[in-house]
Amino acid sequence: MVDNPMALIGLIGGMSWESSALYYRLLNTIAHRRLGGHHNARSLLFTLDFDALNRMAAEGRWDEVAGLITDAGRRLQDAGATFVMITAVSGHAVADRVETALQIPLLHIADPFAEAVRASGHKKVGLLGTRYTMEMDFFSSRLRERHGLEVLTPPPEQRHALHRIIVEELTLGRITQAARQTLLSMAAGLAERGAEAIAVACTELPLVAAMEDYPVAAYDVVQLHVEAALDRAIAEASA
Repeated sequence: MVDNPMALIGLIGGMSWESSALYYRLLNTIAHRRLGGHHNARSLLFTLDFDALNRMAAEGRWDEVAGLITDAGRRLQDAGATFVMITAVSGHAVADRVETALQIPLLHIADPFAEAVRASGHKKVGLLGTRYTMEMDFFSSRLRERHGLEVLTPPPEQRHALHRIIVEELTLGRITQAARQTLLSMAAGLAERGAEAIAVACTELPLVAAMEDYPVAAYDVVQLHVEAALDRAIAEASA
């Protein structure tokens, strides 16, 4: 038990590789902070090809996306992972189908965020992310139906503008002041409509603006996802 203070975490990555690198860095940084010594997170990473997935998603071929992510999850399961994480918010569009196909749990990214928001007393949240995250129902419906939260999103033209910034700039490593201004302007608009908190629901968005830069309480859903994974991995190892 001392040699293995945490269970093995399976990471489904490659959506984009920058987001996978962020997850890997956060998992190991926080594991070391919690456990000390030379500890890091015990994990397996299966990296998919983002170009293929991005093209399938843009063409609405979500069954194929689900198939690729499920295959990655099964490989991690067979390799000994005790639960899996999808290392991208948009990938959770097929999370329910992936989890149904696996024999191990999938830690959904929306749940740790919702728990943190409710613990702070917030009931109405603004959602920022890719067009898929903001327009499809996989994130917002989970917040509404499982956690009783009201969800607001920007108007269509702003959703499309933010999606373009994420896909054409941030996933390629380009970060600009214009992107920061656009992001924070959208957040201000959501706050004016009554959002008490903001879900920063894209792995790349924290690279653009810090949580304290937002006009209302902002939550990095990736950070919360990682914290929840480590909570689970440490608890399962000591059970």
